[in-house]
Amino acid sequence: MVSIDHVASKILTYIPYVLVLIDMRYEGVKCGRDGSVDNHMEMGKKLLAAGQLADALSHFHAAVDGDPKNYMAYYRRATVFLAMGKSKSALPDLSKVIELKPDFTSARLQRGNLLLKQGRLDEAESDFKKVLKSNPSDKEEREAQSLLTKSDEIQRLVAQARSSFDSQDYMTAAVQLDTVIETCVWDVTSREIRAECFIQMGEMGKAISDLKAASKLKSDNTQAFYKLSTIYYNLGDHEMSLTEVRECLKLDPDHKQCYSHYKQVKKLNKQIQSAEELIQEQRYEDAVSKYEAVMKTEPNVRHFALLAKERMCHALAQGQQASRAISVCGEVLQSDPENINVLKDRAEAYVQEEEYEEAIKDYETAAKHSENDRQIKEGLEKAQRLLKQSQKRDYYKILGVKRTAQKKEIIKAYRKLAQQWHPDNFQDPEEKKKAEKKFIDIAQAKEVLTDPEMRTKFDQGDDPMDPESQQGRHHHQHFHGGFQGFNPFGSGPFNFKFNFN
Repeated sequence: MVSIDHVASKILTYIPYVLVLIDMRYEGVKCGRDGSVDNHMEMGKKLLAAGQLADALSHFHAAVDGDPKNYMAYYRRATVFLAMGKSKSALPDLSKVIELKPDFTSARLQRGNLLLKQGRLDEAESDFKKVLKSNPSDKEEREAQSLLTKSDEIQRLVAQARSSFDSQDYMTAAVQLDTVIETCVWDVTSREIRAECFIQMGEMGKAISDLKAASKLKSDNTQAFYKLSTIYYNLGDHEMSLTEVRECLKLDPDHKQCYSHYKQVKKLNKQIQSAEELIQEQRYEDAVSKYEAVMKTEPNVRHFALLAKERMCHALAQGQQASRAISVCGEVLQSDPENINVLKDRAEAYVQEEEYEEAIKDYETAAKHSENDRQIKEGLEKAQRLLKQSQKRDYYKILGVKRTAQKKEIIKAYRKLAQQWHPDNFQDPEEKKKAEKKFIDIAQAKEVLTDPEMRTKFDQGDDPMDPESQQGRHHHQHFHGGFQGFNPFGSGPFNFKFNFN
């Protein structure tokens, strides 16, 4: 039997070998790890030089993970971030480089430059001054001195701009901030102040541009989204207003201003969408009522009142309510005399009212501002034809019916007039002669307006009963040879005879 002392003695003799093996394994792991970091650094540099930024970034991420104290890994990664336009990500890496190696002037100079662009002027100046005290190269010294001078100049301009803004001299403040932002391109505060200047000056397009930039530069900028939403709302763009206020609520669902504004915009947006759907469904009277509700929902924003009246004008014209359409369209044109859509709709309403000269004026005005609009061209030609036609015979006027009259109305009007003007009713030769002509016009009006094909031609400006209008084409007339045996009421023949020739 082997004694315990003997076994213990054997184990003790192997311990030094085990320790050596463990040590060797550890050294191998360490070498492998260091080699991996070096490989990632080398590959990252090559890919960066080749412009393959995403791949380079992956290698520098791996290098930082492999050796969190490798300041060059952070510096290289910051370089890639800057090349990709991700300055926000580059800044923490540059700060880490300076923490690990405070005398790395290139990193400090880079960080100072980024801070300057962000408008963090005091911090930027601190970096530039430290670079100048750290025995920099001639190139670094010149750059640091130039940036320090620029930073001092910007400091003065910022102070002047704020003074101008406080004095309500918005134009001067905006000009001063232009210079500031040329250098401090990522300065959120300067852009927000300049946006407010533009709002006060009524230059909403420029204000929108600055606020959009501010909303991207600052990740939680709810106020920028709120202002954007209110600007779009006051401009009458309810859809963009809704989009921007939703962005605000994504960042802060409990934002009081944004939530209150959201409810108002959503209600208005829903009403407008509903009104447009009614127009598409040709439910014009309902669409008009819905747009009247829009004006009640938002009585204070002029753009929404104009939008509502513009669409009401269209719905009324399409719904054959010409008189109301002319009135509503006129209200819009008082404020917006070059509104092409409203001019076209009012022209159409004038045509319905048989005020062809007024229709022609509107079409001609619209054509000045939209030369290639086919609808305007066709509408103008139609109005001109109808004007010319109205100066000759107008079958609608002869029967005393509207252009929209149905066949039953036309026949009813014809029977009444035919009975009134039948030549048998007159004894005096002059009156009989006048009645004959009137009776022919009434009968021809009935024939044209109850025949779909002839009525369409007449509506387009051609008189099917006028040989000249038909360009020499022969048209068979039912009344050739006289009225013998003709009874418009179907109650037996009239004994009156006469010749058309």
